[in-house]
Amino acid sequence: MAFGVIIIGDEILSGRRVDKHLPKVIELLGARGLSLGWAEYIGDEPARITATLRRTFASGDIVFSTGGIGATPDDHTRQCAAAALGVPLELHPEAAKLIQERIRDMYPANLAAPLDLDSPENRHRLNMGTYPQGASIIPNGYNKIPGFSINQHHFVPGFPVMAWPMIEWVLDTQYAHFASRDAACGKVIAGVRAAGVARDAVDGKNRTRFSGREGVQPAERGGCGARRRVCAASHRSRREGRTGSRRGGVCEAARRGASVRRRYCRA
Repeated sequence: MAFGVIIIGDEILSGRRVDKHLPKVIELLGARGLSLGWAEYIGDEPARITATLRRTFASGDIVFSTGGIGATPDDHTRQCAAAALGVPLELHPEAAKLIQERIRDMYPANLAAPLDLDSPENRHRLNMGTYPQGASIIPNGYNKIPGFSINQHHFVPGFPVMAWPMIEWVLDTQYAHFASRDAACGKVIAGVRAAGVARDAVDGKNRTRFSGREGVQPAERGGCGARRRVCAASHRSRREGRTGSRRGGVCEAARRGASVRRRYCRA
C-alpha cells in the first residue's frame, strides 16, 4: 500500500495553470513521516479518468485526487468515480445542507426577493454534493462545499486554498496511525536538544563557579552535586597540604585530591 495523488485538469496539461499540488502533497506527507509513492496527471476526459480510478481503486493504495468535483460542464470526477466503482451517484444529505448554507451566505442581503433554494440554479448547485453511493464528506473550511472520500480515495477541489487544508484534515483524522515514529521522535529530539541547551547554560555557570584555580575539568556526567564534592575535596587538599606529610616532595593530601578529580572526570 502506498500514498498516491491524481491531479486532474486540462488546464494543467496545457500549461495554462502551473501545478502546485504535487510538491505540497509531498510536503504534507513528509511532515508526518510519510512519503508519496506515485503521482499521475490526467486531463478532463471522462473515459481516461474512469479507467485510472478503476485501476487505483483496485490497487488498495491511499489516493488523493484533486480537481473536477464541481458542477461545471468540464467537471467529471464525481461521475467517473461512481462509474469506476459501479455504484450510482446520490445526494449526500450533509453535503446538501452545507451547500444550502453556502447559498444563504452568498445571497445578497439587499435584494427584495426572498431566497429560493428550489430555483433551477440552486438545485443545480446541489450537484456538487452528489457522490458515489457510500461516500463520506471531507469538510471544506474555505467555502463549506465539501469533498468526499470512498475506498481510501479522497477527492478535493482543484483550488489549493481549499484542497490543501482538506488533505491535511484527511491525513490527521484517518491516517494519523500511519505517521512514522521518526516524525514523532523528531519532536522529542527537538525537546531534548532544547533541554540540553538549557542544561549546558546551567553547567557553564557551574563550571565557572567550581573550576578555575582548583583545576576541575568539566565532565559530561555527574551533575552539580559531584562538582561541589570535588571542589570541596580540592579545598581540603590545599589546606591539608600546608601541614600534611610529604613524600618525595608531593603533598599526600594533594595526591588524594588529584585522585578525586580524576574519578570525577571519568564519572
